[in-house]
This record gives sequence, structure tokens and C-alpha cells, in this order.
Amino acid sequence: MKILFVSLGCDKNLVDTEFMIGSLGASGHTFTNEEEQADAIVINSCCFINDAKEESINTILEMAEYKDRGSCGALIVTGCLAQRYQDEIIKEIPQVDAVLGTNSYEEIEKALAEIQKGSRFEQFLPLTGLPAHKAGRVLTTGGHYAHLKIAEGCDKHCSYCIIPHIRGRYRSVPMEELLAQAEQLAEQGVKELILVAQETTLYGVDLYGEKSLHLLLDKLNEVPGIQWIRIMYCYPEEIYEELIFSIKRNKKVCHYLDMPIQHINDEILKRMGRRTSKKELIENIARLKAEIPDIALRTTLICGFPGETQEMHEELMYFLNEMEFDRLGAFTYSPEEGTPAAGFSDQIEEEQKEEWRDEIMELQEEIIFDKNDDLKGQELLVMIEGRVDGENAYVGRTYRDAPDIDGYIFVNTEIPLMTGDFVRVRVAGAYEYDLIGDINHEFTE
Repeated sequence: MKILFVSLGCDKNLVDTEFMIGSLGASGHTFTNEEEQADAIVINSCCFINDAKEESINTILEMAEYKDRGSCGALIVTGCLAQRYQDEIIKEIPQVDAVLGTNSYEEIEKALAEIQKGSRFEQFLPLTGLPAHKAGRVLTTGGHYAHLKIAEGCDKHCSYCIIPHIRGRYRSVPMEELLAQAEQLAEQGVKELILVAQETTLYGVDLYGEKSLHLLLDKLNEVPGIQWIRIMYCYPEEIYEELIFSIKRNKKVCHYLDMPIQHINDEILKRMGRRTSKKELIENIARLKAEIPDIALRTTLICGFPGETQEMHEELMYFLNEMEFDRLGAFTYSPEEGTPAAGFSDQIEEEQKEEWRDEIMELQEEIIFDKNDDLKGQELLVMIEGRVDGENAYVGRTYRDAPDIDGYIFVNTEIPLMTGDFVRVRVAGAYEYDLIGDINHEFTE
């Protein structure tokens, strides 16, 4: 069959999609990006916040139209929305032929086979253990970078988050499997590994009895062909000394850390179910900057959590102005059914949430403008992402920028470059969140 995949939500979901594509490709199926050409459509859904839920539902309904027209013979929904709302999907959207839970995506081939026999298919394996990836993985990121999902699930149970209910408890992927994946990815030309999980800092606790992310970094640093290793989703209270030293000593590990703090006010942190305090956050950030002076810190914030006041918002603004995060994303609080926070009585009006979010992002824009201005004249290593149409210029990323969520550097040069090339660039200017630079000389190991 010719299959169209639609992957929604986070990069962890994307990894699952890539393994499904690999499994079906190994069975002889082919793929298309055109809805009209698809014999089957697979939607890997998300429902982390209300906007993501709406996007998933709207996508399913849109793709169901191709089923109604007769051009598509199979419509399959996988992922988080499928795990959480399987009964509603089957009942309300009769065009859906199969629904697979978050730990059942390896049943995708069986689902297609059953649909071809005229049967509907549902599979929701227990949220324990991990899928056994029998086939390879097909990258959808262009081939020069790839996400490496090092664990599944979460044990934190923050009061606003539904993930533990739809992804299960924290389960680390064995280190030997991750190393094998990394070596295979490197052989395919991948130069940057981006480590992802619901929380990366707790990697190995369930398997090895202690935090082991630092040991994994040591081993990944030795994989030939890999040049950058980037760490995402580090809970600040779980960052530990050996991890910091591993980032320092391993030359392939980017001096970049994604550390979602969500808020800074102690009362809000407690109501969120976060396991840290303002004092501890300040100490952790100071320790990271002292040990790794050029580290780029990214964080995310929730604006308008139940009970937040103007004073708490101003406390957060002052903190952000003092800490000067290099990268930051702010989101309005979304009450998710089934979470404790959704039942809190002191919900905030949507207009107020948006006002606070906008104020934070305006402040961050000022901070980034000053930080980018300070980079002028510096030489940075850049990975090329592609060429600017019609110009002698390329788009690239520095170690300070994760793909899709951070900024870019626009490189002026007449030297022909390829996606995935590394070059040294002198920063010449900046605007908003992006940099402009010129090549000094092509980078070689």
C-alpha cells in the first residue's frame, strides 16, 4: 500500500512515527506526501494541551474526508489522543479503521492487514516495557540530525500534566540499544543526536539503580561520525554533578541545556507539583553557569496557572530579567481533564493568561537582542541546514540552537555548501532571534 503519515506533537512522537515508517517500509509498503495518492493514512496524534488535542481531532476529520471520497482505504490513529480517547474516536469517527495506543505502535503492520480483510482493529498494550524495534527507522528530519528517545513515560505527576496516564511510568531504554541506534544513525549520515524523553535527567534510574545520563553521554561521545550531542528536557531539580562534568569533558556534547522550570514562585511551584523551589533554581542555574560559562540555557514557562497573581507574575518577570535565559518559550495554562489542576477553583481568565505570556515574550525579545549583540565579532561553529533561495547565503544553526524551536544564523558565502556541513562563521549582525554571519574558513576535524 502507499501510505501517508501525519506526525503531530512533540519530537518524541516523531521518533515513534519514524519507527512505524521503518517497519512498514521493511514489509514492502511505500510512502507519499500527497493525501490524494494515499491508500492508507496514519495519524500519530497528540493531546498534551487543548490546542494539540484540537489539532489532532481536526486532522483526523480532515483525513476522514479522503476515506469518504473512496481514495483512501484505511485510516489509522495512533499516539496520545488514541491512547486517551480510543472509545470516543471509534464511536464518533466511523471512518477510523484502527486505533493504536502509545505502547502499541509496532502493531501497525497487523492493523493494516486486518483492515485489508475488512475488520476494524484496536490494540492497547499495557504501558509497561518498551516496543521491540524489529525493523530499522526511517528519518524524516533530513538525515543530518536525529532525535534519540532515551526513555518513555514519566513518574513526576505534575498537577497540570496528563502524560503519566497516557505514556505510563518512566522506562529507560537500555544503554546498549541506544548505542546501537546511535551507530546506525551515524552510518546513515546523522551528525547531531538530540536526546529526548519526558525527562532525560532520570535516565537509567529504573535499569541501573542510579542516574546514568552522564555514562550514556560518555559512550555516545565515542560514536564515530557524530559531532554534536544535544540534551533536551532536563528537570532542574534532577541535574547532578556527574552530568555537569560529563557535559564539560565530552567535546561532542553541546554546551546547551533545555531545562523547563514552568514558574519561579514557590507557591505556584508547589501547586504545580514541581519538586523544586526558587532558591534551588537560582542555585542550579548559578552552578551551571559557573562550571560551563558558555552554556546556552533554554526554558519553558506556564502563564496563568490557577492561583497566579499579578505579584507572582511580576516576581517571575524580575527573575527572568536577572537570569537572562538564552532561549525561552512561554505558554498559557491549559486545563486538562483528569488532572488535579483542572479542578482548582481559582482558574485564570484566558485574556489574563495571554497578557502575561505576551509580556514575558516581549521581555525575552529584549534579552535576546542584547545577547545577540554581544555575539558580534565572535566565531561560532555552525551546522548548515539549507540554502536561501536565490541568494549566496545559507541557513544554519549554532550549538546554541535546537532545530525547529530556536533561532538560526544566516551565513553569507559564495562557497558551495551542503546540508549537514560544519563551517566556522564570524557573527556580523543580528535581528530579532536570528544571527547573520560570514564564513572564515570551512571546518574540518
